[in-house]
Amino acid sequence: MLDSLTVDRIRELAAKVAKSNKFELVHVEIAGTKRDAVVRIFIDKTDGITLDDCSSVSGEIGELLDAEDLIPGRYVLEVSSPGIERELYSIGDMKRFAGRLIKAKMRNAYNGQKTFVGEMTSVDGDEFTMDDRTIGKVTLPFRDVQKANLKIDLREEFKRR
Repeated sequence: MLDSLTVDRIRELAAKVAKSNKFELVHVEIAGTKRDAVVRIFIDKTDGITLDDCSSVSGEIGELLDAEDLIPGRYVLEVSSPGIERELYSIGDMKRFAGRLIKAKMRNAYNGQKTFVGEMTSVDGDEFTMDDRTIGKVTLPFRDVQKANLKIDLREEFKRR
């Protein structure tokens, strides 16, 4: 795996390219091995990301990575949208999507459960409150989130149609 300074530099370059194209850098992750790395970059914008957006950003970031020779050996660069049920990586993401349906998987059990699904009603400091479909209102610390993501409310979607 790549060292943290290299990963930070990749994140820095990705943020620069995203900003210059008026996109939000959502997340950067590195997978694979040091010799066969996979660099995944997730970008977004208000009206959604297109294939052309991904292709353009991929070309720009690829050129910068190659110019700086940051990754020894071969690597695969993947640039994509975070998707309709995007992962929530930070407390800032939680604030941005307050009022939306989310799923949060916690490292520790709260009120006897680790997985919560419901509307996230508010964010205060490093905690978020949601109306869980099973137990009702619950406040959880973001630091204990193993994974959180937006959920599509199929019941609401079907009502609209």
